[in-house]
Amino acid sequence: MTEKVFSTPDLCDAHPELVQVVEPMFINYGGREAFGGAIATIKCFEDNSLVRERVAEEGAGRVLVVDAGGSMRRACLGDMLAEKAAENGWAGILMYGCIRDVDVISGLELGVQALGSHPMKTEKKGIGERDIAVTFGGVTFKPGEYLYADNNGVIVSPQPLM
Repeated sequence: MTEKVFSTPDLCDAHPELVQVVEPMFINYGGREAFGGAIATIKCFEDNSLVRERVAEEGAGRVLVVDAGGSMRRACLGDMLAEKAAENGWAGILMYGCIRDVDVISGLELGVQALGSHPMKTEKKGIGERDIAVTFGGVTFKPGEYLYADNNGVIVSPQPLM
């Protein structure tokens, strides 16, 4: 799915009855500016233990949606976890929170969008949930549905659009 070039405006035009558009708030940090795939989710707050576990798993072209509570006080993704995600075949990560190591992440074959960057890492307490519906930006992200993101925005669909 990520090999094909697409634009979210074109997908919105072609499938207006299917798409939900996430409120504009994300910055594109990854080396892959357009990415899409089936959604996998994590809900955590200033603890990226589950992110670490998840990116170590086979990504199979999916997109990891992380509801980090919109925290602007800690980074839930850094270069080592992003590199692991790219190595394991994740198409991208949508972080409702902050990331760090942005210069390294920009060179990876991985889509990464986040609210911002912050140099402080998270604590590791092992707290969070995975594979649950998470809601932010006016959209509910459900595992198994589809996310497409590029420099125009982020959209979600209950079925593949490509």
